[in-house]
Amino acid sequence: MFLGELAALATALCWSCTAILMSYSGRRVGSTVVNRSRLLFAFLFLLIAHFLLEGAVFPTGVEPFRWGWLAVSSLLGLVLGDAFLFHAYVLIGPRLGMLMMSTVPIFSTLFGWLLFGETVALMELAGVLLAVAGIAWVVSEGQTDPRLTDKRAYRRGLFYALLGAVGQVANLVTARYALVDDFPALSATIIRILIAAVVVWGLALVQGQAAHTVRQWRDRRVLGALIAASAVGPFLGIWFSLVAVQHARLGIASTLMALPPVILIPLEYLVYRHRVSSRAIVGTLLAMAGVALLLAWPG
Repeated sequence: MFLGELAALATALCWSCTAILMSYSGRRVGSTVVNRSRLLFAFLFLLIAHFLLEGAVFPTGVEPFRWGWLAVSSLLGLVLGDAFLFHAYVLIGPRLGMLMMSTVPIFSTLFGWLLFGETVALMELAGVLLAVAGIAWVVSEGQTDPRLTDKRAYRRGLFYALLGAVGQVANLVTARYALVDDFPALSATIIRILIAAVVVWGLALVQGQAAHTVRQWRDRRVLGALIAASAVGPFLGIWFSLVAVQHARLGIASTLMALPPVILIPLEYLVYRHRVSSRAIVGTLLAMAGVALLLAWPG
C-alpha cells in the first residue's frame, strides 16, 4: 500500500548514510575522486543485482524512448545537478545549499500536478509544508560561514544551489516518463548510472585524471568507505528513489526523500557525538509531523 512512500524513506536513509561516508572519503581524496569512484562501484553492484533479480547482467530490449528519458534524467540529475550542488557547497556551504534543495518537494508537487495530473489533498499539502519547514529550520541553523560576506560569491552560490534543485526536479520528472508500464526500477537505475559513469569517466580521461583516481584506491580505509558509500548511495539509494517516483506521487516522494538533513542529526550524534540543539529538535519534530501526515492520509 505504501511501497512508494517506504521506498522514499529508505532513499532518505541511504542518502544520509552516504553523506557521512562520502564526507570522510572526500576529506582524504577529494570530491571528484569520490564522485567518479561511487558511480563505477555502484555500476558493478547493479550488474550483480540485475543478474540475480532479472536473470540478465544488463537490461535488454529496452525501448529507445526509455533510453532517451533515462539519459536526460541521468545528465540533469547525476551529472549537471550534482555538479551545480557541489559547487554551491563550496561557495555558500552545505547548510545553505541544502536549504535551497528543500524547495525540491514544492517544485515536484507543482510539476506532478501540471504534468501528471496528480492531486494533493489539503492534509497532504499540510504534511509537505510541515516537512519542508522542518527541514529548512534545521539546515538554516548557524549560518556563520565567513565566505558568505562575499556578496558576489553568495549570489552565485544561491544560483548554483537553485540550479541543483531544478536539476533534481527535472531528474525525477524525466525518470517518471521512463518508468511507465511498470518498467523495472532496477533496470532503469543501471542505465542511468551507466550513462553518468561514461560521462564522468570520459571527462576524467580527457583531463588525465583517470589514473590518479584509481591510485587513490590504494588507501584501504578510503576504498572501504567508497565501496560502502557506493552500496548505500548510487546503488540502493537511486534504486529506491526510482521505486518511489514509480509508485508514489511526485510531490510526496520528493518530500520524503528530502529528509536527510533531519535524519543526519541522530546519525551525526551517534558517529561524531555532535551536540543536538533545541532548534534541531524542533525542526525534526516538525518534519516528522509532516511525514506522519503524509503516511496517515490515504493517497
